[in-house]
Amino acid sequence: MITVHLLGKKFSVPDDLTIMRAMEYSGFRLIRGCGCRSGFCGACAVIYRIQGHTELRSALACQTKVTDGMCVGRLESFPINKKRYDINRLPAVNTVIGQVYPEIFHCIHCNACTKSCPQHLSVMKYIAAASRGDYASCAAESFHCVSCDICASRCPVKISHSAVGLLARRLTGKHAPVSRHLEQRIRDVEAGVYTGRLDQLKHLSVPELQRLYNDRHIEK
Repeated sequence: MITVHLLGKKFSVPDDLTIMRAMEYSGFRLIRGCGCRSGFCGACAVIYRIQGHTELRSALACQTKVTDGMCVGRLESFPINKKRYDINRLPAVNTVIGQVYPEIFHCIHCNACTKSCPQHLSVMKYIAAASRGDYASCAAESFHCVSCDICASRCPVKISHSAVGLLARRLTGKHAPVSRHLEQRIRDVEAGVYTGRLDQLKHLSVPELQRLYNDRHIEK
């Protein structure tokens, strides 16, 4: 057992729990900020420090284990400046991201965004790529972003990093070659071709679903 402080209260919890599990072990009922519980949705952002140390750290509560003396606070849905746009009406020029999010040109290269990313992404690198008009590189570097927006909470010039990466990925997808199977697959889905198979999958056990996934045919 170790001692942690969760949202200002002191608790004794097992040392093998994640922050999220430690909160539930301590009696917190998580209705918001829990999401997928597997590091994919970015809903469970927290900030913490270790007693005796001044460094403030950030993490996703579902994938970070507790340590003795940890003091944890929630980072509730940090408000980024997410712009509205019609992807089909954006100009096909390499400066388009800067037109939608001009704040990327104000980056001072402090690297606070990269240091705070719980996914260990090169956030400053993909913002630099966006400012150069290289949205393909921006899309590739930001591909695993889960939009927890911890990076935005640490940015002195208020860049909306996750939104910039999302726009880069949308632009890349818009101009990518269309899969020859995609339109046919969409027609099949709309026609209900897979409805029966989907109903069968819903009644399978987790081990059966894992077996099907592992044995699936991957087209070259």
